[in-house]
Amino acid sequence: MLKLAIISDIHANLPALAAVLEDIKQSGADQVYCLGDLTDAAPWHNEVIALIREKQIPVIMGNHDERIAFDHPVKALSKHSKEEQAARLIAINFTKETITPEHRAFLAELPHSIQLQFAGFRLLLVHGSTRSNDEYIYADHDEDDLLGMLEEQRADILITGHTHLSYIRPLKAAGKMVINTGSVGRTKEKDRLAAYLQLSIVNGEITPQIRKVSYPLEETIAGIRNSAVPDFYADFLAGHEKV
Repeated sequence: MLKLAIISDIHANLPALAAVLEDIKQSGADQVYCLGDLTDAAPWHNEVIALIREKQIPVIMGNHDERIAFDHPVKALSKHSKEEQAARLIAINFTKETITPEHRAFLAELPHSIQLQFAGFRLLLVHGSTRSNDEYIYADHDEDDLLGMLEEQRADILITGHTHLSYIRPLKAAGKMVINTGSVGRTKEKDRLAAYLQLSIVNGEITPQIRKVSYPLEETIAGIRNSAVPDFYADFLAGHEKV
């Protein structure tokens, strides 16, 4: 048996990442991959990056990582309320001002995708989509478009993050699948648990499972409230903001 663990969207939430890595250790994963967004929304971006590097986990460049690495401007998104737009600007600028030069350089060198092949399965790991790390691929995304992406990239299974909503979606073509790992550090799922993907490969068959992990949520909430990161993100984790 071969076990893979794929995590995504940590968003500087160190307590959540530590809990997930412990769960991965206990489950005996042979390799861990990360789909990016190590930064923003909690105060531990430097600690998260340091831990990912210490564990030598291959990482994809998320849209937040790219913005920090190259100092891209923060643009308001129509899907966000005015309160979230303001909080987002402050949180991202806090990361830009406090990230170490070494960690910024690390983010700048991350790849935009990772291709893997196990037991005849071709896996493509991305943050958003095959086209952009800022494109959202939800569970109801047009199936023909998904199949087109897989065909173009010569892949069987597309594994993505970015939406903070986990799902496993088999497609109509045999052996084709799209999976969203969910978010470790800033889930939009009601249970507020840290989510990640476990893939088990046995006798030429691959079995995906979304694992949910509890972590000291109050520690993260207190850490945000005691930092320059806006309380908006603490309220979100506490369930006081809409998912």
